[in-house]
Formats: sequence, C-alpha cells, structure tokens
Amino acid sequence: MRSVSILLCTVSLTLWQCAAPKEKIPPIPKMKATGNKIVIYQMMTRLFGNVKTLNKPFGTLDENGVGKFEDIDDKALVGIKELGISHVWYTGVIEHALLSDYSSFGIPLDDADVVKGRAGSPYAIKDYYDVNPDLAVDVKNRRLEFERLVNRTHGQDLKVIIDFVPNHVARSYHSDAMPEGVNDLGAGDNKSAAFDPKNNFYYLPGQSFQVPKGYNSLGSNSFPTKDGKFDETPALATGNDQFTATPSVDDWFETIKLNYGIDYLNGKRTYFDPIPDTWNKMRDILVFWAGKRVDGFRCDMAEMVPADFWHWVIPQVKAVNPDIIFIAEIYNPQQYRHYIDHGRFDFLYDKVQLYDTLRLLIDNKASTTWIPGIQQSMAGINHNMVHFLENHDEQRIASPSFAGDPWKALPGMVVSATIDKGPVMIYFGQEVGEPGAGAEGFGGDDGRTSVFDYWGVPEHQKWVNGKKYDGGLLNDEQKALRQFYGDILTLAKNNPAISQGDYLDLTGHNVGLKNSSDRIVSYARVNGTEKLVIVSSFNAKPEHVKISLTPEVVAALGLASTEQYIGRDLLRSGADIGLSADYSFELDVPPFSSFILKIK
Repeated sequence: MRSVSILLCTVSLTLWQCAAPKEKIPPIPKMKATGNKIVIYQMMTRLFGNVKTLNKPFGTLDENGVGKFEDIDDKALVGIKELGISHVWYTGVIEHALLSDYSSFGIPLDDADVVKGRAGSPYAIKDYYDVNPDLAVDVKNRRLEFERLVNRTHGQDLKVIIDFVPNHVARSYHSDAMPEGVNDLGAGDNKSAAFDPKNNFYYLPGQSFQVPKGYNSLGSNSFPTKDGKFDETPALATGNDQFTATPSVDDWFETIKLNYGIDYLNGKRTYFDPIPDTWNKMRDILVFWAGKRVDGFRCDMAEMVPADFWHWVIPQVKAVNPDIIFIAEIYNPQQYRHYIDHGRFDFLYDKVQLYDTLRLLIDNKASTTWIPGIQQSMAGINHNMVHFLENHDEQRIASPSFAGDPWKALPGMVVSATIDKGPVMIYFGQEVGEPGAGAEGFGGDDGRTSVFDYWGVPEHQKWVNGKKYDGGLLNDEQKALRQFYGDILTLAKNNPAISQGDYLDLTGHNVGLKNSSDRIVSYARVNGTEKLVIVSSFNAKPEHVKISLTPEVVAALGLASTEQYIGRDLLRSGADIGLSADYSFELDVPPFSSFILKIK
C-alpha cells in the first residue's frame, strides 16, 4: 500500500490534540517479550458481579439485577488472577442501546423496536466515547468508575481488554460525550446519496426503515416505545451488509453499517484516497481509549472492515502505546494471513479451525488426526491464534446443546492451552461448569449465557458468594474443576516449552502405527531444557496407549540413547512414567483426561 501521512498525537486521559501531518506511518513497535503466554478471562461485565437470583425472563434491571464496575473489586481480581490470567476482557463497557431509562442523566431513552432484549446488545454501540450507564453506581461519574476499574486491574498486575466495534453502530447512535471539537458520526453526511466516500453511513434514499415483522423485544407490547415503528428516513443499511429498508428479525437490524469507503452496490469499488472520514473518526476513538490506559482491543467482526484500514490505524494507536494489543474476530481462514501481515493484527480468533474441531471431538464427531493438519495450515502464524472453548457467542460446554458435562471438555482445554504459543481464553463461569440454562429473553434457551438481557449466572454466583469471591457456595466437584483450570492455565502461561517453545506432532505417527486410537492426540513442546510430551484423550472409555517419539522429536528433545529418561506428569499426581529404549511411553489413559509429561 502507498505511504499515508498520519497525525502525531499527544494523549491525555480525556482529550487529545494533533499536530499537522509530518511523516509516514511508523513501523509497528515490537511487543516486549515477557516470556509468558497471554491468558484471557472474558467476562460479560454487567453479569459478573450480579448477585440477584430471580431470573425472570425479560426481567427489568431492578427485578433481575445488574453487575457494576465497582463489584469487580480487588477480591474479585485476585480470584481471577488465581486462574493464571494475564488479561481481563471486559465485555460491554462502551455505551450501547438499552431499555433502562437514564433520560434524567441526559441519555435519551432507546426505542424498544430496535433494541434486542432489555439490556441490549453490547455490539449495538450508542456512543463510542461513553460507557454503559448500567455499569455505574453513580451514573454521573460512570467514566470515572471505569477508570477506577482500570486502575484496580492494573494494580493486580492484570491487563485490560475492551471491545472495539468498528463495523456497525446502534440505529440510535449519537455521542453526547465526545471531546470538544469532534464531529459526530453522520453529522456531515449527504443523505441523498446511497454511497459517498465522505459519508459515515450508507443510505437508501426515498425509503423508510421498517421494524422486522414479528419482532417482540420484551415478550409483550407493554413497553412505552414498543409500537412497531422507528422513524428513520432515509433508511440506513443494516450492520450485516443488508442494503434494504426491511431487514429480517434474524439480521442485525438493531445496527447500521459504517462506511469505510467501499461501494458495495457497485462491485465493492474502494475509495481510500483521500482517507475516508470514517477512518479518521474511528482512529480518534481508538486513540481516546488508548489514552484511558486500555491495554488491548478485541475488534468485533474485524473482517467486515477493510484490512487497509487496520494497516493504517494500528500503527497510529501503537504510537500511543507500543504494548497495546489488537485481537480480530475473524472467521475466514483464507483471510487469516492477510489480516495479520497486511492488517497488522497481533492475534485472531481461531474459531473455525481448532475450536470447531475440538467441539466435534468432544461430541465424538471428529478424529484427532485433523489437528496436525490445522497446525500445519497455520505454520508461521500459530502464535497469532487465540484459542478458546467458550465465549459470549458460543454455547456453554456444560449445556445440553454442547457436552452436557464440563469435565468432558478438559482434554480440549488442555489442547487449547498447550498446543502453541498463542493466547488462550476462558469465559467467566466456564471454570465452575456454568451451563447457560434458561430462556433469559431475546436469546431464548439456547445454551448460551444471555448477551441481551439482565440475568444472574447461577453457578458463577456460587463462586461470587455474595461478593466475597471465595467460592464458598461451590460444591467439591466445582472446586476441583476450578482448580484444574487454574493449574492448566498457570502452567500454560509460565512453562517456557508452552509459552515459547516449538510444536512437534506425534498424533499422526501413533494413530498410523495403531499405538492409539484416533481419539488420542499427542505432541511435543520443547524450549531448551524444558521438554514436554502432551497426551489428551477424547475417548469416553479408558485406553492403553503407546506413544512413540518420532526421530524428529527425539532429535528436537536432544535425547541420547545412552541415557535413561522418565516423563513426570505435571497435571495429575506427579507420577513418573518411564521412556523405553525405543523412545516410547506406555500409559493407561482414563476417559477425557490428559497427561503433560516433563521429560527428565
């Protein structure tokens, strides 16, 4: 891409001023090497500290309760850190459309016809420069309460990640908190043009937006603004690239698409020179939050925004904070390298390949021999992939829609945490077997914890224990499960073979020799003197296996035929398993269990 001028910015906690363009985009500063793997704890912030247990479908904030920034106190953060966590992803921080009434604080009431659920989607942003008033004890000081949370998090040596939602905003978008001198999105748009590279939105001239037929946000029509109408003329394109005034109830109809200079109605022609106005405005927003000492952005649906924008903007944000990280939600493996190499992302979701395969393995619908192929396909970018088994979009492991038993996922968690250097993530409540049960409201009984409605999260609340955050209400099985997560995540973060070492496959070799079934995955990780062989079973039955090391693995581990070796299990009892003269381990593997053998 051609060179592009940037604005050199000085950032304060509230405002930033820019000098005239003087130089080309700087190279991205290299992240400081900490020697530790990134381990992310995602929480739905408004659910995390909520202790109310009524759980009425479509319940109001007063009925079902809501967690606050201040609920995430030092006790809570210490409990999170016990799991081996390095980064906390606070989901739903930036102000989004919702149905609780804050009009007395100068925040307009949203229209129920274009809000999903009562609490609203965290991805229907209403003001990029403000925070969700639901999360504040004192609504007037809500931004200060968020800054205090950032300070507390940093005080526990944890990093802060928040969502950046670049592709779409709420239909009611209007910033009342933007810094002086900032122009609001859409303020200068030519609304008579379907597309104009200077516009922030896409328009449908001569048409008015129609609320999807059959949409019922509250389970009734009793809400004051629930009348089946929303005044939007001309209509704007919907967030999931629907250029129609009549999106369906299954579309992202509560959002409107942002214009990054792509004319979707004319062959996706691009207009990136001069820099589109939307690019500059979104850069300003990112720099604003970097100035609030945020350590990372999880970028929602990043592949729906041109990689050229990310190539242009990420270095400018990293000029403010060289250590800030960018994580892309992306689902097209064909675009992975493009969004890393050209888009300059640090990390990407690995949902479509590893997550989907591990889920199929847990459900006995896949073979472990698929995993080496996935790793090979991502050679050179494995360390850029974020692995997980749960997040706010996915069904809970313990739900009947997935495994129905949190223990069945443990081999998948071991693989997610140890297969390469990339980050690993868990979702709050995963560590205690939260099943996501109940029809909370808009989402229905879908095996997920609600994104759209006020709710209490019952199994997680047992750990919260009235905000003592001590697990006092957990049963022994839940305590053991949480301990397992803490052990594997801490090991993954700190062990140099896992956090910095090379991956060498053993699965294909041993399945091919019939040393094990294709329900067993095995591989080595090595960094200097730290040498590990990892064995995980997705088998519902016990299995006796022989794990033979390939000549390549023997050489990489530096094993000598004149020496005798053992593998000491780091995960379970610390038992020692001898390595035979032909460089193989024989072991009995219980159902859904794993070994991490440190070779000594």
